[in-house]
Amino acid sequence: MNARVRADGQPVNLEVTFRVQAIGTDWEADTEQPLPEKVRGRICSVTEDFDHVWSRFRAYSPVTRIARAEGGGRFEFPARDLAPFELYDRLVVATDGAVDPLIGRDLELLGYDARYSLVPDTAALVHRRRDRWLSDIHRDGTTIASDRPTVIDVGAAGKGYLVDLVSQTLNEEGIDRFFVDASGDMRHRGAAAVRVGLEHPRAPGRVIGTVNLRDGSLCASATTRRAWGAGLHHVLDGRTRPVADVVATWVLAADAATADGLATALFVSEPASLRSFEFSWVRILADGRVQWSDNFDGDLLI
Repeated sequence: MNARVRADGQPVNLEVTFRVQAIGTDWEADTEQPLPEKVRGRICSVTEDFDHVWSRFRAYSPVTRIARAEGGGRFEFPARDLAPFELYDRLVVATDGAVDPLIGRDLELLGYDARYSLVPDTAALVHRRRDRWLSDIHRDGTTIASDRPTVIDVGAAGKGYLVDLVSQTLNEEGIDRFFVDASGDMRHRGAAAVRVGLEHPRAPGRVIGTVNLRDGSLCASATTRRAWGAGLHHVLDGRTRPVADVVATWVLAADAATADGLATALFVSEPASLRSFEFSWVRILADGRVQWSDNFDGDLLI
């Protein structure tokens, strides 16, 4: 995403006051005043705790323990994390299983594993029994029960959810104007709308348009990021394989978890199937066509 200005053309009265590396990407928090050390510490703790819980690359995370449990078992997640579970339930149903958090094993076999081997195991992919969230996992609140090893990957909405947790931390500290940017997944709070550039997926530094963001979230996804071979990237259709028909998506919603999850869903589902959610969107198809919702508050240049 490019530089931000107020929707009326005036400079944003916020400065980058805190930068941090979290879950493998760069984060910025823009606020009117420098963040106190205590708040910075809380943000770092929130991001680190999220990674300890949800990373499939950490040896002792609940996600890793589920993946290694030969006979299955019961696993507890933090009570605060009920929201992403409920969001995934909705996304799985709305997309008929195309968005499914049990794509983790497929990502590993495609080469996106803990060692970043980036070498697909084609034979294993062909013969593998696919896991299904609604049938292979049994959930009671934030308690997960499984009958065999399964690999959870929350890449579809996880970064957006963490943006929400960081934003909640700022709110709790009495900071009522801010802009959190996690390398393209954003949440804004403030009276004046901010104009944000929509970066071209194949031409970094160029934009396809702009969008006005006020007291809400904007999340983007593209198959050109985290790609490691012909047709190999991180956006999977849970029923088949890496998607090919859509190149990039942008979604505006009230919270970043929902925006992030829907940005993924637009790769694998038609927008009409997602009508139970409140959002606006833009997407670029593989053939170059650009589609957008009637309620999209912005300007497109192509």
